[in-house]
Amino acid sequence: MENVALEHHHAHSHDQELSYCPLFRGMSQKEHDDFLDRNVREVLTFEKGETVVRQGDPIHFVMLLIQGSVRSEMITMEGNVLDIDIMEPVIPLAPSFIYGAKNNYPVDVIALETTIFLKISKEAWLDEMANNKQLLTNFLTMNADLTHFLTSKLQMISLKSLRKKLATYFLENTTVEDGSFMLKRSRTQLAEYFGVQRQSLARSLKEMEEDGIIELKGRTVNVIDRNKLIRE
Repeated sequence: MENVALEHHHAHSHDQELSYCPLFRGMSQKEHDDFLDRNVREVLTFEKGETVVRQGDPIHFVMLLIQGSVRSEMITMEGNVLDIDIMEPVIPLAPSFIYGAKNNYPVDVIALETTIFLKISKEAWLDEMANNKQLLTNFLTMNADLTHFLTSKLQMISLKSLRKKLATYFLENTTVEDGSFMLKRSRTQLAEYFGVQRQSLARSLKEMEEDGIIELKGRTVNVIDRNKLIRE
């Protein structure tokens, strides 16, 4: 990990990334600039494979991912690894847990490539939200969206059949108008995400292709028969 003090000119090199963050939606360029000047003092860089935070670590700062991508995973009581999500810029780590009574990271976060984080104190972030209604609204919206995602994840985990899990996953990532999407995960990572062996995943995907439900081209998934997918 590389730790760099954030200079004034360096801070503003991240303005464009910041403007894409749901947390800063509806805020002006000047508000972005002022926010960086007031609050960001360090840039943290992690290389591929490095652990950014570990499950159970206390949350002392707001860690804002602005470049690269990371994977979050959880160690279950049985010692198994549960793949939770792949996160891309721009997003803070564990926003729902930052100000909780038990404010510890709920997952391990691992860099999938060279990643850059802006480090902001929790107190400064809280002060900013107290003085900016738009920022507070965006923060609450992000937490609500995260809760919805975790609820959907739990519902999918509760499904017994792997084909049902795959069908739910494909339906969530496509629409009637756009039946194609690009998988973020490799086949091995996707198997870990569903908690199954790679061979089981490959077999189910092949069956769904043979049944005319989906078509796979590399990491691109095309839903051929959405009605069949819904009935899985």
